[in-house]
Order: sequence, then C-alpha cells, then structure tokens
Amino acid sequence: MKTSIQKHLFTAIALISTTLFFAQDFEFKNYNWNENDTKIEIPENYKNEKEVILDRTIKIELVVVGKSAKQYRLLHEKTYINSDDAIERNNKIYLPFSNDEVVLTNKARVILKDGKIISLDKKDIKEEVDEEKGVKYNYFAVNGLDKGAVIETIFVLEENPELDGKTFRMQDEYPILNVNFALIYPKHLSFKTKSYNGLNEPVIDENSNEKKSFLTISQSNIPALDNDEKYSNWNANLKMFRYKLDANQYSGAKNLYNFKEFATNFYERMQPEMDKKQQKAIDEFCSSIPKSEDIQDQVWNIENKIKKTIAYNRYIDTKEGLADVIKTKQANQSDLLRFYIAVFKYFQIENNVVLTSKREKLPFDKEFESYENLNDLLFYFPAIKKYCTPTEVEYRIPLFPAEVANNYGLFVKTKVFGGVAMGIGDINFIEIPGTEITHDIMDITIDFTKDIENPLVSSNLTFGGYSGLNFQPIKDFASAEVYKSVLKDVAKNYTVDTEYKTLTTENDGTDFIGKKPFVLKVTFDGKDLIQKAGGNYLFSVGQTIGKQMELYQENKRVLPVEIDYPHYYTRKIKMILPKGATVKNLDKFIMDYKMEVNGKTEATFVSNYKQNGEEITVENTEYYKIMNYPLNQFDQYKAVINAAADFNKIVIILNK
Repeated sequence: MKTSIQKHLFTAIALISTTLFFAQDFEFKNYNWNENDTKIEIPENYKNEKEVILDRTIKIELVVVGKSAKQYRLLHEKTYINSDDAIERNNKIYLPFSNDEVVLTNKARVILKDGKIISLDKKDIKEEVDEEKGVKYNYFAVNGLDKGAVIETIFVLEENPELDGKTFRMQDEYPILNVNFALIYPKHLSFKTKSYNGLNEPVIDENSNEKKSFLTISQSNIPALDNDEKYSNWNANLKMFRYKLDANQYSGAKNLYNFKEFATNFYERMQPEMDKKQQKAIDEFCSSIPKSEDIQDQVWNIENKIKKTIAYNRYIDTKEGLADVIKTKQANQSDLLRFYIAVFKYFQIENNVVLTSKREKLPFDKEFESYENLNDLLFYFPAIKKYCTPTEVEYRIPLFPAEVANNYGLFVKTKVFGGVAMGIGDINFIEIPGTEITHDIMDITIDFTKDIENPLVSSNLTFGGYSGLNFQPIKDFASAEVYKSVLKDVAKNYTVDTEYKTLTTENDGTDFIGKKPFVLKVTFDGKDLIQKAGGNYLFSVGQTIGKQMELYQENKRVLPVEIDYPHYYTRKIKMILPKGATVKNLDKFIMDYKMEVNGKTEATFVSNYKQNGEEITVENTEYYKIMNYPLNQFDQYKAVINAAADFNKIVIILNK
C-alpha cells in the first residue's frame, strides 16, 4: 500500500541538488541492436534446450530535470527458439508498459535460421482484453517463427522513479547465457543493494564519469530453474537483485525509505481525528454489531458485519469521512482500513496493522527494508494471537490468505510517549493457523450385508479450516443452481463418478467460515467398485477416500518443498460383511510412513485395521504440520504424500 508520501519522497528529499541532468542525456538514448549481428551461434551445451535466453540486458538511469525526476529503463533480450512449445509461447511478444510510462523505443525482430530477418513494427502490434480482470494487453504478433530462430526485442521506457524498493529477477525457467544489469544515478546518491540465491554481487564505478555512478551486475551461464515442481516456491529461489535509495550526501539524508519512518507516517494517516458527525455514524454502525465477551467472536462479528455491508473497491476515490463510507457502502483500501480501526477502537480491541507481501511472489526479507514488501494487509490481535484480512470478502478470523502467512511482516502498533499516541513498527513472523484448524475427517461405512455385489456406501466428510474455505463461501456467491452443480462435482470425487443416492451439507455459507467445518454427507451404490473374478469379489475400497495427489519427480528435485498450509486428515472406513463372508489381503492396510525434521515428526501417513467378526475397521492418519521441508529429505516427503495415493489403489478380495 504505497502512499503519495512514499512515492514522491524521491523528488522532495532524495534528488534535490544543484546538479542537473537533462532527459535527452541518458546513457542509452540511442541504444540499438547491431544490424550486422545476424549470425546465430549457440553453445554446444545449449543446442538441445527448448528455449535459451542468449542475452538479457537491463539498464536503469535516474535523471533530474529541474526539480523533478525521471527514470529511464532499457530492456534488451535475445531468445533462441528451439521447440514447438517455444514457438507457441513466443508468437506473442507482450509489451511491458503500464499507463504511467512513456514508450521511447519499441522494437522487435526475428532472425531466422537461414539469416533472413523479419522486422516487426507498429502494424504488428495487436490488443487483447482479459475480460475477467478488465485489463488490456498489447503485443507483437510474430508470424513465420520457426525452430532455430532468435527473437530480439528492445524497449526503452520513461517512467516515474522506483526508489523505495525494486526487485529484478535474474533467473528464469529457461537457461540464460548472459545477463547484464546496470543502475546509473547521480553521484550524490547512494543505494542499498542485495543479491539472492547465488547471484553475483554488484560492482560500483564512481570514477569513469564525474557526474554519475554506475552499479553493474554481470553473470553468465545461469541455469534454468524449473517452475513446474509441485509444492515449491519458485520465486523465492530465483537468483534476484534488490535495490533501494539509501542516502543523499547533498541533503544529508540517510537511511531513506526505512520501516520506522513508514510506520510513523502510516499510523498518522490511518488515525484521523473524527468530528461529532463522523463519530456518531461509527457509533450507530457499531450498535448493530452483536457483542461478545470472547475477543475472537467479537472480531468475527465485526468482520462479518463490515464485509456484508461495505463493498471494497480499491479503485474508487477516497471519501471525505467515514460517515460517507457507511452512506455509500463502498470503500477503497485506505478508507476501509480507517473504518476497521475506528470500529475496533469503539469495541476497545487492541490491534496491529500488518503490512507484508505474498511469499510466492515477493518474499519479505526482514534484513532489507523495502516498501515493495508492504502491499498486502492484515490485522493482528495480540490478546489472542490471531489475524484477519480486511479486504478479502470470503475470509473470516482465524482464516486469512495463506499466501501472506509463513512470512515476515511490518506490524504497526500504537505506542504512547508522554501522553501522545504514535505508531511504531516491528518486524515479526506471521504464523499460519496449524493442523488444529485445517482438519479433515472422513467417516465411511460400506455395508455388504444386503447385496455383496452392490454395497451401500455412506460417507460423512468434514472439511475444516482452509479446506472448508474451498466450499463454504460458494453458497453465498453463486446461484442455487450453480451451487447444486458444484456440490455434484465435489461428490463425484468421493462416489467414483457414480450417481449418488442422497447428498446433504451442513455449515455452508460465510456465516460458518472460521467457526464450524463444512460437512458433506453422501450415500451411493458401490457396484462400480466391485469386480467379480470367479468365486471372488474384488472391491476397490481405497477409492472411497477420493482421488489423491500422486507426486512424480522424473528429474532430480531442485527446489525444497513448500506447501500452502498445514493440514491434518483422519479417516475411518467401516466394512460390514455378510455372515460367513471372508476377506483376504487386509495386510495392505498396514502402512507407516513418517518424516522427521529437526528431530520432530512433521509429516506422516499411518494406517492399520481391526477385525471383529463380520466388521472390519480401517483407520489412517495423515498430516503435514509445517509448510517447509528440506530439499535433502525430499524422498521422505514424497513417500508420505504418495502413501495416500497408494492407499487409494487398495483392492480387497471378498468371498461368500
């Protein structure tokens, strides 16, 4: 949530100097490709790759013009195409522009294997619309692309400076032969930088130009990083580079864009003084919220009321006051935060605003203060150590988006100094609710007594926490017909595509999110699970637990495991046989897979059975208590997660 204070601090403080540069003087103004460089040379070790980035050059230059500043950005890339997949993927070259950027250079060409050149110009630029997001994209339409070709693009953009924190990824899902990065800036400025995951450290040249400094990074032969590995965090493991403006020797400003200053400014903006009219509107709104002595229940009631009353729209204008938020029933991000804070204040509920980032897009680095990491919001309640999200309408405390958990965040809290309330910021870890929240329970009965060839299967399925959240909101946001269709699709997973006899649900709808688990009860005829073989009946009992994820890893695993959230499963299957019937190979139900991390069992699949006359009971437990598992223990993790898939394949032999 970047504020105007943050975005324009560069102009107000960082770049004020007597040294002027002019826009036309940036270093790569006349940058172009080499018209004669059309020979395609691919190193031997890359000739079998589907796609290779031969060169990637990124240059950023900061230029002061009078009292304003601009940033110029060059993107130059050459990509070798060597497969049908690569041809399909690259027949559209998307233009990396946003509305606040000016395009100075926009060029693309294709160098074919035989040396022929296809030049692309404005007539080759097409437009497509993402209807779901309501966003337009422009792209070069590339025709005549063939294996062995090279696509070369050059973009030069004029844009507003990005100095409060910027990340560049220097690795890709395809190998990169050469990558070169340069940051060019006035000498009176200095930057804080950090390289990640084995990227080379930058080199700073302050001597070759009397007015400018050059910060550069170069690296060759960067291997591809596969982004298809399941249960991983690709972005967090890429080689990447971060920078931010740190000091200005002319003004004497140091430690610019620090979290302490951010927390103070943010707190002041979120704690406005309210006149009587505004306070009366808040009081009346709060009077309609059910009261509870339990803090979590009270927060749930507040969250539920606001989310069902006030529509969040980040693009609408800021209201004059909170009374207008209530009147219009709409709020942008800033107004919504102020509204929540005012309501929490009414109920005297201590809270911190947490600013963080999505760990799978831009992990929060607690050692590098970057405003780039402050785009996602939570509320934290110290008394109960729980979180809620103000903007995501389908969540309720204690559930919040898992993608911002297992991550660090800036916690902005109130501190009173000399009777004056101020905002201070601390960096803390955002814990996700554990397996006590997301607990799925299966209670399945298979009755063979009336017809061994067509047993009645009754499944009582309970989905807790994040698992239940996949189902519960749908009822409130879909039509009755669509919801019925969704339930039918869900049931198919547990009825082996057989038409069910009965289907009922409990605790569906947002009123139960975070309070009670979602329950699905279904009965069906199990004839499709039976195969007759002579005098025996083969029954696929394992399929009653539903389809299970099976983890294949054809190549050597590169990334450590990271899952979405901790998860616990308990399953109980009761089989009731006709008198005199026998069953073979029950020993298949005996399974024991465990994974220890730092001396603790953090993942397991354990199964066993008991037989009492004609009644057989199978019970298994599966859980993943933590979200990160070491790469060097991947085979253990794979064995645990594949155990459920193996259980799903179990077939028992029945005989009358």
